[in-house]
Parts: sequence; structure tokens; C-alpha cells
Amino acid sequence: MSRIGRRPIEVPSGVTVEVSPGGTVNVQGPLGKLEQQVPVRISIVQEDGVLNVTRPTDRGDDRALHGLTRTLVANMVEGVTKGFEKHLEIQGVGYRAQLKGSELELAVGFSHPVTITPRDGIAFEVPIPTQ
Repeated sequence: MSRIGRRPIEVPSGVTVEVSPGGTVNVQGPLGKLEQQVPVRISIVQEDGVLNVTRPTDRGDDRALHGLTRTLVANMVEGVTKGFEKHLEIQGVGYRAQLKGSELELAVGFSHPVTITPRDGIAFEVPIPTQ
């Protein structure tokens, strides 16, 4: 049995999960609402604040969908509670990042600085380096 698919998904307080018989999973939390179509063969059961994902057989395609479905649903739960973050670590002499207003300016080896303008809902943060 899939080690990833077997793991239960803990649903934090403030998050609601609805599983429709047609294979649609809706997750709603403090940061928004997400919806995902999952294979009908894979069953998702919610008991006592925990989601369990099971598969009907040990066939190869069911085994692959088992772990995939569990990971997708777990990522949905995390997305509506914590949101998404991406960390970039810059190392080396001459490499630098700084904020200019809301834009991120990177000096990463080109002849000119690279400026990145954030999309709506995106925020950049540049910590002060410690030495």
C-alpha cells in the first residue's frame, strides 16, 4: 500500500471539507476556497477532523492515483490555512537582492539589475542579512 496515500490528513479548525459523490473535493478556509476534481475510484472519508484516502484495488493505476489524490487534497488544506510561500536563497560575492518600493531588484550577475514587479496578491520580503 502507498505510504503517502495511507497517511491521514488532519483538518484544522476553521477549515471545511466537502466531498461530493461525483468526485469533487471542496476545501474552504480562512485564506479562500479551493476545488479539485478527483478520480471517482478513489474514496475520501472524513471522520473526527481527519481525512482518509483509500483505493479499491492494488492495480498500478489505482496505486498511482491513491498517492496523487492524497497529496492534492493535503496541499489544498495547507493552501487555505497557510497559503503559499517560496523562499529564494542568494549566496555568493556580488549577488544582492533589495526592495525598491514593492518591486524586487536582483543583482545576479547580469550587466544590469533584474527588476521583478509583483502581481496582485503577491508580496516580496527581503530580510536583513546577518553576518
